[in-house]
This record gives sequence, C-alpha cells and structure tokens, in this order.
Amino acid sequence: MLQVTDLAFSYDTKVVLKDITFSLKTGDSLAVIGESGCGKSTLLRLVYGLLDADSGTVFWNDQTVTGPKFNLIPGMDSMKYLPQDFDLMPYITVAENVGKFLSNIYAQEKKKRVDELLELVEMSEFAHTKAKFLSGGQMQRVALARVLALEPELVLFDEPFSHIDNFRKNHLRRRIFSYLKQRNISCIIATHDRADILGYTDQTLVIKDAQMLALGSSEEVFRNPINQYVASLYEEVSLLPAEVLGLSEQFQKEVLVYPFQLRVVAQSLCPVRVIQSYFRGHSYLVEAYFFDRTIFFEHPTFLATQTTVYLQYVV
Repeated sequence: MLQVTDLAFSYDTKVVLKDITFSLKTGDSLAVIGESGCGKSTLLRLVYGLLDADSGTVFWNDQTVTGPKFNLIPGMDSMKYLPQDFDLMPYITVAENVGKFLSNIYAQEKKKRVDELLELVEMSEFAHTKAKFLSGGQMQRVALARVLALEPELVLFDEPFSHIDNFRKNHLRRRIFSYLKQRNISCIIATHDRADILGYTDQTLVIKDAQMLALGSSEEVFRNPINQYVASLYEEVSLLPAEVLGLSEQFQKEVLVYPFQLRVVAQSLCPVRVIQSYFRGHSYLVEAYFFDRTIFFEHPTFLATQTTVYLQYVV
C-alpha cells in the first residue's frame, strides 16, 4: 500500500506542491490530472524518490521513501517510473532495451519474458531493430515494456500513451491496464487524456495551484465535479441556472453541465442560439449562446448558425 501524507515541494521559491495526501491500495490505480505545470510529474518523482520533499512523507508497504539526499542511487526497487522522455538506449535493439535489467544467467527465461512483453505492446516484429530507428510512438511502447520487465509492485506513468497513434492507443491502453490488474500491480498515471482515466483508474486526484482540489473515485470526480475547472479537464462544460433546467429544488443556483447532459426539445425554459456545430463522428458538439454566456451541447445532426433551439437537462 502507498501512503502519501502532507507532501510539499518547491523549486527555489516557487511552490510546486503542498499538502498532498492520498493512499493507494495494492492493485489499484490512481490518475493525477490538472493543467500543465500543476505538479503532476513532480509528484511522480517524489513518490519514486527522485526528489527530496520539503516536508511530508511517502510510505510504500511501511517503508519510507527517501530521495537523493539519503540514497546514492535514487528510486525504489519495487517501483518503476516511466518519464516522458523514455530514456531508451539508441544503439541497442528493442529486445536488448526491454531486457536491459533482466539477468543473463537464465537466458531462456529472459528471452521468454522479453518476447512476452514485446507481444503485449505489439512490438514483436521490431525485436532486432535498433531503438534509434523507431518512431516516437514505437519508442514509447518499448519504454512501457521495459518498465514492466522486472514485474514491479508499483508503476508510475507520466503521459504513457501521448506519442502513440489513436488507432493503436485504445487497444494498447486496454491491454496495459488489464495486465496491471491481473498481476495486482499498483499504478499512478499522470495524464491529460480523459480516456486514460475513465474506465481504467480506480481513483482520480486533481491538482491546481500546487494543491489538491479533488480526490475520489474516478467516476465520482467526473460525475460530480466540485467546480468548473475540474469538469473542464474532461470535457467542454456549461454553467447554467438551475431553474431553467428544472433543477432548482435539487441543486444550487447554478449547475455544471456536460454536453451529453443536454438535449434539444420542442420547448423549455432554456432557449439558446447556435454559434457553431463541430462534427465529432457520432454526433455534433454545438457551441451556443444562452443570453450572455457560451454553452455546449451534443446533437445528432448539424445545426446551422443563428438557429434557436430549446434545451432540456438529461439525467
């Protein structure tokens, strides 16, 4: 189990993180989200022991995680950290990169393990290709395999799918998170992509201005965002008066609404004027004016600019 308590860190006089507290059970996964520069990567490096915290503690299975001041070689043996720069060795092959930290004493077992991981990340055909000849997405897949080679107890992923093509990313994401669950490996993933969070992570931690803004189950944080900032990390979001949505008794004065929670009806208390329709494949994301504010909703067909329609809240 991972336990982080009152963690704080600064670069010179700039406070990057303060009062960060959370726990992670064995086999569970945590998403860390927030705008660029909010401290997501720094948090991963603190948990791994690459940085010395100003204050607070990190415990992994009752062992204190300490940084470079206390360790000649920073980092925890039972953890593996995947940074955004991959850190592959360019002049050795893909297979050699994946097996770099595996023992050569048991050559057959090593080869079997490397082959298994290359199949997991769909890089088997590049096993004998030198890393310098790979694309950015291919390098990222090799880096994922290498991080998993020694079967860590906790993995720390920093934007692990950011360079991978969309057509392969979804399938790979499912395989990686399924692999982690099957082997009871804990995971913390810092990401900007909501697809990395919903359906895969157990908890979500939101950071803004160096502090924790929200922490809870990934579904709960998404469905009940505490403010517009949190909601906007997932989707375009609208702020509408509760009374025009027929929600004045259940909600506060104004309500945060995702586009999929609004639909066009024949008549309602929420008339809007269309600004633009954006095709998204399965539907259109429609930008519109509700009096003096901009809102967004989904619609199955294109709506022309200046069209007036009426919206209703969908539970």
